[in-house]
Amino acid sequence: QVQLVESGGGLVQTGGSLRLSCAASKSIFSINAMGWYCQTPGKERELVASITRGGSTNYADSVKGRFTISRDNAKSTVYLQMNSLKPEDTAVYYCAAGLRYLTSRKADYWGQGTQVTVSS
Repeated sequence: QVQLVESGGGLVQTGGSLRLSCAASKSIFSINAMGWYCQTPGKERELVASITRGGSTNYADSVKGRFTISRDNAKSTVYLQMNSLKPEDTAVYYCAAGLRYLTSRKADYWGQGTQVTVSS
């Protein structure tokens, strides 16, 4: 079992930046895929960004060029740098871990979520 704890969410104005962090309770070196999902009321959780153990990244079209995912295996932490934020980025953001991979909506472990609100 791996516990994931997110931090860094909050309220920011349009065009602002936030950096989300996800601390794992144990080493993530053996976890191939780490990622961030977002969810808004009435919608399913969607994969925003993911990163493999080897450093390969993947982003949803809506965040390409604005968000950057990174991982620090030594600190068992994953980050999501969010720049040029838009009101439509408002959501609860969840950190997730996939022992082998992540799908658009499925992961092996989830964090509790952190709220990001972008005001217009």
